[in-house]
Amino acid sequence: MAKNRFKLTFRYYESSYIALVGIIFIALFALMSLLTRGGLLRPDSLQSIAFQIPLLGILSLAQMGPMLTGGIDLAIISSASLSGLISGMILTGSKSSYSVIPAILAGMGLSLGVGAMNGFLIAIASIPAIMATLGMMIFIEGVGLVISKGATIAGFPKSFLYIGGGTLLGIPMPFLIFLGCMALMILLLNKTRWGLNVYMLGSNRIATLFSGVNNRSVEFRTYLLTGFFVGAASQVMAARFNAAQASYGESYLLQTVLACVLGGVSPSGGFGKVIGLFGAVAVLQIVATGFNLMRLSLHLATALWGIILLFVIVINRLFFTART
Repeated sequence: MAKNRFKLTFRYYESSYIALVGIIFIALFALMSLLTRGGLLRPDSLQSIAFQIPLLGILSLAQMGPMLTGGIDLAIISSASLSGLISGMILTGSKSSYSVIPAILAGMGLSLGVGAMNGFLIAIASIPAIMATLGMMIFIEGVGLVISKGATIAGFPKSFLYIGGGTLLGIPMPFLIFLGCMALMILLLNKTRWGLNVYMLGSNRIATLFSGVNNRSVEFRTYLLTGFFVGAASQVMAARFNAAQASYGESYLLQTVLACVLGGVSPSGGFGKVIGLFGAVAVLQIVATGFNLMRLSLHLATALWGIILLFVIVINRLFFTART
C-alpha cells in the first residue's frame, strides 16, 4: 500500500516537473534562435552543442544517483581527473595504440574503486555522505598532484582521441556515449527492484528499512554506479581535451548539482528522472552556446543559469504545493 501511494505521488511530481523543464527548454531554444538570428540552428552550432553536452551530462548522471538517496558525492570531479590522469600516463608511457584498451580499463577501474570506497564509508561505516566524499575528494586531489607533480599529461593516440572528438554517422561520439549512459540509468531506475528502492530510500529511509529493503546494499550499489559514470566521464574528458591533469574539471562540481536540481532531482532525495536531467543539461548548454554566438560574457550565462534555477524551483514549488 505504501509503495503504491509512493508511486502515485512520484508519477505526479515527475510529470509536472518534466513538463515545466520542457516548456523552459522550448522557450529558451526559440529565444536564443531569434537572438542569434538563426545561428543556433546552424548544423555546426548544433554539432558543437552535441559535443559539449556529454561531459556535464555524464557527470550529472554520476551525481544523480547519490542525490536520489538523499546524499551527495563531492568527489566525482577529483575522481574523474585522477582516472583520466592514470589513463593518460599509460597512453603516453607506451605510445602505442594497443595501450588504449588497458588505459581505459585502468581509468574505469580506479573510478569504480573510488565509488566502492565511498559506498563503504557511507553505507557500511555510516559516515555522512558530504563528509565522506569531501574527505575522499581532498585525498584524491592530493594523490593526483603527487603522481603527476602538478604537470599536464598530453599527446594521446588518435584512436583514443576518437572517444572525445570523433563522429559516427555525423553524430559526435561523446554524445553517443552519453545516450548509452542515460539508457543504462533509465533501465536501472525504472526496470529494476534496485531503482524503486533508491527512490524509496531517498523518500523515507526508516519506512524503506521496515519494508524489508537492505538500505546499505542499495546505497553501496548507488555509489558503485556513480563510480562507473565517473569513469566514463573521465575518458571523455581526457579524449576531449587531449590532456589530463589532477585539477581538470573543478568547475563542473557545482554545475552537476545545478543540473540535477534544475532537472527535477530533489536535494532531499526520492524524486528525479533522467529525462528531466537531460532537459536541464540541454538548457544550460543552449544558454551558454547562445551567449557565445552573441559574443557575450559567459559570466552572464552563469548568472542566467542561477535565475533559471530559482525560477523553476519557485514555480514548481508553488505548483506542486498547491495540489498536494
